[in-house]
Amino acid sequence: MAERMKWIEVIMPQLAESLVSATIGKWLKKPGDRVEQYEPICEVITDKVNAEIPSTVDGIMGDLLVEEGTTIAVGEAICRMQVAASDEEAAEQVTQVSQQQEQVQQHASHTPVAASNTAGHDPNQPMRNRYSPAVQSLAAEHGLNLQSIQGTGAGGRITRKDVLTFVAQGGNAAGSSAQASSLAAQHAPSASPFSGVNRGNGEMGLTAGEAISASDAGVPVRHSGIHLTESPKIPQIEVEGGGQGRSEYFIDVTPVRNAIARNMRQSVSEIPHAWTMIEVDVTNLVMLRNKLKDEFKRKEGINLTYLSFMMKGVVNAIKDYPIMNSVWAVDKIIVKRDINLSMAVGTEDSVLTPVIKHADQRNIAGLAREVDELARKTREGTLKLDHMQGGTFTVNNTGSFGSILSQPIINYPQAAILTFESIVKKPVVINDMIAVRSMANLCLSLDHRILDGVISGRFLQRVKENLEGYTMETKVY
Repeated sequence: MAERMKWIEVIMPQLAESLVSATIGKWLKKPGDRVEQYEPICEVITDKVNAEIPSTVDGIMGDLLVEEGTTIAVGEAICRMQVAASDEEAAEQVTQVSQQQEQVQQHASHTPVAASNTAGHDPNQPMRNRYSPAVQSLAAEHGLNLQSIQGTGAGGRITRKDVLTFVAQGGNAAGSSAQASSLAAQHAPSASPFSGVNRGNGEMGLTAGEAISASDAGVPVRHSGIHLTESPKIPQIEVEGGGQGRSEYFIDVTPVRNAIARNMRQSVSEIPHAWTMIEVDVTNLVMLRNKLKDEFKRKEGINLTYLSFMMKGVVNAIKDYPIMNSVWAVDKIIVKRDINLSMAVGTEDSVLTPVIKHADQRNIAGLAREVDELARKTREGTLKLDHMQGGTFTVNNTGSFGSILSQPIINYPQAAILTFESIVKKPVVINDMIAVRSMANLCLSLDHRILDGVISGRFLQRVKENLEGYTMETKVY
């Protein structure tokens, strides 16, 4: 007997709590392609990182509802997929749809709110069908149907602890299937973390319009699991008129570049920027690094960069001046207890700011490892959203490409950003004598709503003291 099929709509998942939309960068599957569970179906671009949206079901790709380069809100449909449906499930769907239509007709004039709630969504558990990647992985590992597990999280959401408790109590795939059938009447018909819309077909005896109207009463299910992809491609260059007799050409604005433009505009529009600079004698730092770098390379397998020393100096200065680690909140200033350093990393066509969490708890070697790992992941395009969130203060090693002076734009909504410029040997007067010293500039852009010249100057002076305080005996571990 031929396998019965049903249609589901795949929605744009909420990749992070702060993200409300994403841009379809590239479709990885075409209509008619076979799609396996967890196989990426498209690339999306957000303000944070590029990501691949994985399929959580086996099926066949249907219509692509959103074109490449289009920005779409979280929860909206991006494509349709055809998945297998058993005879029992198909019959159950027909019965449920008929019951829902009958209920709507009977109660529409009396209790319209109650009628909408009977369409498969529990208003007391709005998060019931939102699953984290950890929960999905555990469910796949143990062969569980998540609809059979009672969620104890906010809004009825199923947590990792709920799954582990269910497994410890003897839950299995067979038990999940049996319990799932009893819960089907309380929740949406599809157990997929995508929003399931039963697109009627001839075998089920439903028209497309009937299936859509019956499913519209449900609430879309959001899925937060993602897999990341490679670095953004270099923008396509379009030369007008074949390049003959033309004095200009056009470059496509990629979604990443558009997000950067939007964020930079927001920063300079909302934050009153002020700027200051201080010169630092890093001669001792240069000598210390030269002494340690070869041994560190052999031991750790990574380079011991100046940036890790600079970060340590910044972190210690923030401890003395915690107001630098704050955010403007209109009627109050929020000072962050955790010191999470955002590190600006440039690629061919973008700049990202991955975050070193709890930087104040790391020594110089630990910071060096984090710098190397995050820079590598940024250029390889393997950053996760967690790497991009929670930053409280940004540093940028602009000296790596020879800059000696810069005026950075603050990483909104932080209070300041500090750049470490190129180290240059200069003649310096010391005790009325001229000496050749290794000098570097530190440039600070600050939010003048939060910070003033006095506190910013003292902060920079403390960073200067920390960097000039390195000696040949300083330990990196």
